[in-house]
Amino acid sequence: MIYFHIPFCKQACHYCDFHFSTSLKYKEEMLLAMKNELRIRSSYLEDKKVSSIYFGGGTPSILEADEISQLIDEVAKHFEIIGQAEITLEANPDDLHKSKVQALRITAINRFSIGIQSFFEEDLLWMNRAHHADEARSSIMRVQDAGFENITCDLIYGYPLLTDQKWKANLQQLIDFQVPHLSTYAMTVEKKTALDHLINKGKTPPLNEEQSAEQMLMLIDTLTAAGYDHYEISNFAKPGKYAQHNSNYWKGKHYLGIGPSAHSFNGNSRSWNIANNTLYTKALLNKELPQETEVLSKDDQYNEYVMTSLRTIWGIDQHYIIRTFGSDYNNELLKNIQPYLENGAVQIAKEQTITLTPKGKLIADQIASDLFCIQH
Repeated sequence: MIYFHIPFCKQACHYCDFHFSTSLKYKEEMLLAMKNELRIRSSYLEDKKVSSIYFGGGTPSILEADEISQLIDEVAKHFEIIGQAEITLEANPDDLHKSKVQALRITAINRFSIGIQSFFEEDLLWMNRAHHADEARSSIMRVQDAGFENITCDLIYGYPLLTDQKWKANLQQLIDFQVPHLSTYAMTVEKKTALDHLINKGKTPPLNEEQSAEQMLMLIDTLTAAGYDHYEISNFAKPGKYAQHNSNYWKGKHYLGIGPSAHSFNGNSRSWNIANNTLYTKALLNKELPQETEVLSKDDQYNEYVMTSLRTIWGIDQHYIIRTFGSDYNNELLKNIQPYLENGAVQIAKEQTITLTPKGKLIADQIASDLFCIQH
């Protein structure tokens, strides 16, 4: 898997703490640096077959179609992109105008992740999104009319302006559009964001955990009734439309991250690039890697597996735990999970896989943390 972090946005959303810049002044240098990083790190992944490429950010749709193609072509110079590879572009609705969609049609992009967040104008203004409600709707139709069937859309819930009625209406819009995949996220307040500042200054109400929990349950009921599989905490898909890139991530597959702040994982270590556009570009143009690396202990690898797999319908496989880490890890897992079995937050299937119940999905991070191993 290859991930590109495109660190540019038109403006900053109030809730966002991802790394990006609103200046495109050094975009050409940045793209050249990313190509250099691909060349330098082409041996990072042992498996040279690439089944997915994902353009995230930031706002990747801010790039021109030929710039995206150049990055894909660079991947092809160093890896084998398989025939049915999933190649996803995250896009803001305001970028998906007619000429842009037509230009993207002749690239290798075959999947769009559209950042809708809400279909209500007042909500988008409160979030400081760059698009308007009418653009949210028209972007989906425009992409579908161009022949793109593999689409996912993002929605956010659990913020003060979002009533239950508005939340149901947002979900119903995407159901009516027959969007095959949805990614849904509870609003969180990250430190040093505009939202954090506004709440601390009393200019907007604080978030309500009870509201988030209720709207998450509403989300699960609505989408499963509409034929979507809830295959990961934040993700729903029609059968056969699971995100290949994200599914591989949750299953512990190895990936190479390109761009400032991008992370990489090869099973034994994790590395991450510096979150600074200027320093990243300067280093890569000098053919240096501006990154840090952490070698993962056996406990780290076990905790990584528990954290990612527990979020999915595939769950924690005890056979895999025993085979990969040993019986002691599995015994500790069963001991730590006992309280959640008793209160109905998790369940164990006959195949000895551990999955979350709807109750457990509300506290998934807490459960994963309690299952972590820190003693070996």
